[in-house]
Amino acid sequence: SKSSGVTTRNHSQAKLSIRRERNGKSYIAGLKKIKIDTDDAEEGMRRLKNLIAAAARARSVASTKMNAVSSRSHSVFMLHLNGVNEDSGTVVEGALNLCDLAGSERLGRSGAGNDTKLLRETQAINKSLSCLGDVFTALSNGSSHVPFRNSKLTYLLQDCLSGDGKAMMFVNLSPTMESSNESLCSLRFAQRVNQVELGKATKHVSYAK
Repeated sequence: SKSSGVTTRNHSQAKLSIRRERNGKSYIAGLKKIKIDTDDAEEGMRRLKNLIAAAARARSVASTKMNAVSSRSHSVFMLHLNGVNEDSGTVVEGALNLCDLAGSERLGRSGAGNDTKLLRETQAINKSLSCLGDVFTALSNGSSHVPFRNSKLTYLLQDCLSGDGKAMMFVNLSPTMESSNESLCSLRFAQRVNQVELGKATKHVSYAK
C-alpha cells in the first residue's frame, strides 16, 4: 500500500522558518501536509494535479519588459511518499522536491529597476541563485564546508543536495539572439551543476510495529 502527503502553507502564519529536526532533516514551521491516501492510482494523480495547480496559482508573478508573466519567486513543491509492504512490515519513506527556479534578470533589459517592488524581488532572486551556484561550486570541489545556510533556498534544499538523495536539473534557454548573454550565463551555471557528484542515495527503511 502507498500514501503520500503534499506540504502546503498555513495562511494563518505570516512568516515561515526553516528548521532542523533531531535527525538532521529540514522542515518548515508553519506548513501543513495534505494527505493523499487512496488505492486508486487515477484518483491519486487527479488529487495531486489539483494541488500542483493550486500551488501554481498562489505563486507570485508580474509583467516585465522581458516576460509578461515573470516569476517573482522560486517555487518548491514537496511530495512525501510512504510505501508499506504489508507482508514483511517494511516501510519505505522518501520525498520528491520539484523546484522551479525563477530566472536571473538583468535590470536594464527587464525594466525591473524602475519599480521598487520588482527591484527588490530581482535582487532577492539573483542573490539566492548566486548562493545556489556557490553551493554547487563547493560540492564540485569537494569542500569540507558547503554554504547551505547562505540563503533560504539552499538551506531548504540541503537534504536534496547533501548526499542523501539524487538531483536532476533542467535549464531553459531563450532562442533569441537578444538573450544570448543570459543563455550563456545559464549554460555556465549548468556546467557547474554537471560537475557535482552527490554519491549514492540513502534508502530510508523502517519496520511497522
